[in-house]
Amino acid sequence: MTIATSTKPQLNWVNTLFFAALHIGALFALLPSNFSWNAVGVALLLYWITGGLGITLGFHRLVTHRSFQTPKWLEYLLVLFGTLSCQGGPIEWVGIHRLHHLHSDTGSDPHDSNKGFWWSHMGWLVYHSPAQADVPRFTKDISEDPVYQFLQKYFILIQVALGIGLLLLGGWSFVVWGIFARIVWVYHCTWLVNSATHKFGYRTHDSGDHSTNCWWVAVLVFGEGWHNNHHAFQYSARHGLEWWEIDLTWMTIQVLQLLGLATNVKLAERKQ
Repeated sequence: MTIATSTKPQLNWVNTLFFAALHIGALFALLPSNFSWNAVGVALLLYWITGGLGITLGFHRLVTHRSFQTPKWLEYLLVLFGTLSCQGGPIEWVGIHRLHHLHSDTGSDPHDSNKGFWWSHMGWLVYHSPAQADVPRFTKDISEDPVYQFLQKYFILIQVALGIGLLLLGGWSFVVWGIFARIVWVYHCTWLVNSATHKFGYRTHDSGDHSTNCWWVAVLVFGEGWHNNHHAFQYSARHGLEWWEIDLTWMTIQVLQLLGLATNVKLAERKQ
């Protein structure tokens, strides 16, 4: 089944204004009065927690693809971290990504790279997407979970609560760096997986789309840049399949295995 596409997409003003506000807020990090190494440290720590543990490990490899299993408390914690990336709620994120894999680089792909770098990077997010209507069909495993429902419904308020905590902890510099600058940075790093890794890099496998392995995206997003490998073996917990393809998220999963917190780990079965 394919998703109906519109020849005249409607601008999503809520998303557009929201992204604009976040980017404007991030510019305040350039003011000397908002700079401190502690604030930068908070932003980097939250970059790893929300982008690395939350989006890459939690939303993507654990929940979207079920590449491994964890105790439910750890799954919920990782999904909470992903929710703090402010990329929408977890149900929506997972559903859209599953749709992407089903229709990769076709007209029914929400961020079809054939429409250009800008579109696949963030253009698709500022328009109403017909893919939203199909999200419930692709998230039946999580949509009735009350924890997922709570995080989906209140992801903005959860971010506000984090902002208040940072304000009390370190003042406005912590908010500017830990919320605005960090969210914008994690946004663009995540979006590069949709754009850059469907345009730049090399292809090891015939995955039926334009996905590529791009080393510098892998550096920025904790191993997600080995995207051609991932599209060829989408249920594999390991994306960096060669020794030089460093995959920090796979290393994290290995640590969880040693601790007994990751089980049923799926790996690519490559032809020799």
